[in-house]
Amino acid sequence: MLLQRGRRPDRPHLPYNVAASREFQGVGESEERQLAAAFLWSTNRAMDAPAHMPRSQFVIEGGRPISGTLRARGNKNAALPLLAAALLTDEEVALRNVPRIRDVEAQIGLLRQLGAEVAFVGSDTVRVCAAGLGDDDPDPDLCRAIRASILLAGPLLARRGRVNMPAPGGDVIGRRRLDTHLLALEGLGAGIELCPRGGLQCRIEGSGERLRGAEIFLDEASVTATENAVMAASLAEGETRILNAASEPHVQDLCRLLKAMGVPIEGVGTNLLVVRGVERLGGAEFEIGPDYIEVGSLITLAAVTGGELRIPQARPDEHRSTRLAFGRLGIDFQVSEDGRDLFVPGGQELQVRTDLQGAIPKIEDAPWPGFPADLTSIAVVGATQSRGSVLIHEKLFESRMFFVDRLVAMGAQIVLCDPHRVVVSGPSKLYGRDMVSPDIRAGMAMLIAALCAEGRSVIDNVQQIDRGYERIDERLRSLGADIERVG
Repeated sequence: MLLQRGRRPDRPHLPYNVAASREFQGVGESEERQLAAAFLWSTNRAMDAPAHMPRSQFVIEGGRPISGTLRARGNKNAALPLLAAALLTDEEVALRNVPRIRDVEAQIGLLRQLGAEVAFVGSDTVRVCAAGLGDDDPDPDLCRAIRASILLAGPLLARRGRVNMPAPGGDVIGRRRLDTHLLALEGLGAGIELCPRGGLQCRIEGSGERLRGAEIFLDEASVTATENAVMAASLAEGETRILNAASEPHVQDLCRLLKAMGVPIEGVGTNLLVVRGVERLGGAEFEIGPDYIEVGSLITLAAVTGGELRIPQARPDEHRSTRLAFGRLGIDFQVSEDGRDLFVPGGQELQVRTDLQGAIPKIEDAPWPGFPADLTSIAVVGATQSRGSVLIHEKLFESRMFFVDRLVAMGAQIVLCDPHRVVVSGPSKLYGRDMVSPDIRAGMAMLIAALCAEGRSVIDNVQQIDRGYERIDERLRSLGADIERVG
């Protein structure tokens, strides 16, 4: 039997909330089973928090405008590779604007386990000194806590000549392949063996003690594989050309840090990176940019609750694709005269902007500078409050859209076309419900939905949200949200 609880008498193989959801109407029996199995797998994995991790809930009373001024915290997806890059040198690296979130704490735990000295200074500065880097391999239990543990492979291999990397953890939102990492490291001269449990044994092959520069064409524009390749190439002998490289803001921040540490890098912000390896990297100080996913989340939250919000120092140039995508939902935001802040006007009447001849518009993710995949869950909630219909296509992960079942239970009109696509028709009056956060972005989407809904909502498993959003409950209370953390 697929299920042991929550069955529907007429469809005993399905959980009640999935079988009842309108997106499953007309789905064949075999497809139905596959969708239900994927839904349960992702939900149950999300519920399996480590025993030492405190379980918390958010209790929310919705229906209040979210208004005021709030600065986004530092980019989580930049902080994690930049912390890993500190292992490339025995000198101190100081990072400013580091978010104090669970994923950063886990990455710091791994650095300390490997012998680095790490200290928070003040509220958002982290100082790392890896002069005492030992021979220990990354701890498997710590690696399972976050996906970003894989970012240790490049620095450790480049600096020590070998690394045994356990399998990484992270959100359960679909298959997250490591093949591109292997392609990049093998191209630089590493010999790699796969371990039975998904880990990697990496060693520099040949008689030399350093990796060797090469031309590497990545088979996909993977962010973390690009970051591993750039870090490994920094200590390689000669020049490395990385083609089809990812160019997201956090990849750019990593390249800028490495340049500050003494590595010549050309092509930052493009899909061709040229890295000239050096024998030794120095220390550096660097300020991490704002989290553009958090900025997009705040824009949506203000718009769907009717609030007026200013987001200081938001790097507006990083939101061109977000402006286009959100514009299809009628969500407007403006840039301040000095070009630094973003402003969301209050009381917006959200209306889907159809394509030519009234065709249903589409919002789809794409590699940078396209619309970020991490904002597709947020866009779904925005679409529930906009008048009209829109297709939202998440191309990257095949399980990310299964969370829409919770929105349907709140009153949203959503058709789940397949694991990657949903059609949303709005506006829908949402009502508070009890929910469980399956991952970081779906959890934030649920939080936005709860804040614009009528009545009380309870979100469980909020440590998932804490992995990506720093003290989000406290910060939203400063904007008028009625939200409390329990447990």
